Amino acid sequence: KSSKREWKPLEDHSCTDVPWLLLFILFCVGMGFICGFSIATGAAARLLSGYDSYGNICGQKNVKVEGIVNSGLDLTQKKYVFFLDPCNIDLVHQKIKSIALCVSACPRKELKTLADIQKFAETNGSTLCSYELQPSEYTTDPRAAKLCPKYPVPESAPIPFFHRCAPVNISCYAKFAEALITFVSDSSVLHRLISGVMTSKEIIMGLCLLSLVLSMILMVIIRYISRVLVWILTILVILGSLGGTGVLWWLYAKQRISAGALESQIAKDNLQALLIYAIAATVFTVIMFLIVLIMRKRVALTIALFHVAGKVFIHLPLLVFQPFWTFFVLILFWTYWITVLLFLGTTGSPVPNEEGFVEFRMTGPLKYMWWYHVVGLIWISEFILACQQMTVAGAVVTYYFTREKRNLPFTPILASVNRLVCYHLGTVAKGSFIITLVKIPRMILMYIHTQLKGKENACARCMLKACICCLWCLEKCLTYLNQNAYTATAINSTNFCTSAKDAFVILVENALRVAAINTVGDFMLFLGKVLIVCSTGLAGVMLLNYQRDYTVWVLPLIIVCLFAFLVAHCFLSIYEMVVDVLFLCFAIDTKYNDGSPGREFYMDKVLMEFVENSRKSMKEAGRGGGAESRELKPM
Repeated sequence: KSSKREWKPLEDHSCTDVPWLLLFILFCVGMGFICGFSIATGAAARLLSGYDSYGNICGQKNVKVEGIVNSGLDLTQKKYVFFLDPCNIDLVHQKIKSIALCVSACPRKELKTLADIQKFAETNGSTLCSYELQPSEYTTDPRAAKLCPKYPVPESAPIPFFHRCAPVNISCYAKFAEALITFVSDSSVLHRLISGVMTSKEIIMGLCLLSLVLSMILMVIIRYISRVLVWILTILVILGSLGGTGVLWWLYAKQRISAGALESQIAKDNLQALLIYAIAATVFTVIMFLIVLIMRKRVALTIALFHVAGKVFIHLPLLVFQPFWTFFVLILFWTYWITVLLFLGTTGSPVPNEEGFVEFRMTGPLKYMWWYHVVGLIWISEFILACQQMTVAGAVVTYYFTREKRNLPFTPILASVNRLVCYHLGTVAKGSFIITLVKIPRMILMYIHTQLKGKENACARCMLKACICCLWCLEKCLTYLNQNAYTATAINSTNFCTSAKDAFVILVENALRVAAINTVGDFMLFLGKVLIVCSTGLAGVMLLNYQRDYTVWVLPLIIVCLFAFLVAHCFLSIYEMVVDVLFLCFAIDTKYNDGSPGREFYMDKVLMEFVENSRKSMKEAGRGGGAESRELKPM
């Protein structure tokens, strides 16, 4: 029935999926309850002001904890947390395995002996040994070996807003990070990698900024030269790949010739890294060239699609800034979520542990608040991303189904946001919850696979990976269907299930067209991402080449390329979203309109030509199969 009923784009607006909106609001209230509970139980004070190993909060008067000595102290003058052995990190429980004390000042210079610690206490009034020792007993009492900090005491400074004394030189933390990297056999490798990142931090920041600028330039090019963009991208990617590969082999040959004069390990590491990069670039270039060769006939068809999408960005320039707003809102929510997570880490009742110190633990049903908080992270994050999809869909639908573009709203983006807030938040909440239901089992299976790594047999490992892969595929399919459901909701103002069913019917009826657009269009957008990554990576190679004698550039180059891909993906994903929305609007338009009076088409002629040419191309490739013949409907 839904496939036969008339669609009435933008004519009716009604609230959709209101029960799901109420459920989402109740869930958010629960998230707020967790935050309020953690603050009310003193977790915020313990997190911000810090607390010692005896349950005392620094900078205030405290209540006595039964069975714990040195608890209930007045520490009004001692506002900073100091760890006797700050580099003793427990990697399993992710915490510093050391006695913590409240002190009045952090040691601003290295203290090498107990006499220096005693002098520091007498000069600054900050006692770095346990509370039961007086400064005069530091050098005479035999208990000082256990109750005083491990020396030499590193120079430290208070962390802003969190009142913890942290070592200025973080090299001791880097040593423990080596245990997390199983493939490093020589401990000096990690130190060289870290030093390479620190030495090249200005170059890394500059290259990250370059990737952002290149992404914005690419969006501008898409708007104004969409007709020739496809061929420009194809040629630039081929030339860039060939040029980058040639430069890598040239640098490798140049350093290989002077290998006899290379004595430092850093230079040898760079030579090996260059060889790996050159081989990988060669393989990538060959594969890319073959793909372009195979798809050369379909590349020309994409020009029309990019032309129509370029028109959308000309009329809706604010679409370019959607990734910024979404990223900004996500950062705000993630900051809140991490803050509450830290609150939960210090929430609970004081309980003595086996070492005689105090730990804060939650008991009863409250200990399951962690799971609620984790589900909230996934659901609300997906909700924010779904709001972006609905906003973009609503704006593009308004553009497509407005016959006279002069009659478009002043800001279609803000009009779409207004419709989203007034009518469709429930639909967005339901769609994001469905994605959450798939993500949670996949994350649980991934966690189990990580914990059982090396312990399970081959059959169990294969089954786990198969389940994870199936859930990942299901998540991608549901995400694509959700996006089209949001478009159907923006068009006809129907609830999520009805919209998803209508969109699914339309997509199935146009399966070949969907395949053509998704293969050709997505491939060209992928080439745009490759262009930005290759350009940024090539600039990084040329800049880091000047530091090859004293900097390992493996990690800096990987960081820069990953950031460039992330930025390019954020920008071009909006373009991909616009293309998908345009196609669904076109499919609905051709299904329910035939060009006769009263049923005129809404679509741009160029878009119709593109889809029809795509259908003809795929029909020739399939040599006139039955599925193609069913696509031939009179319009």
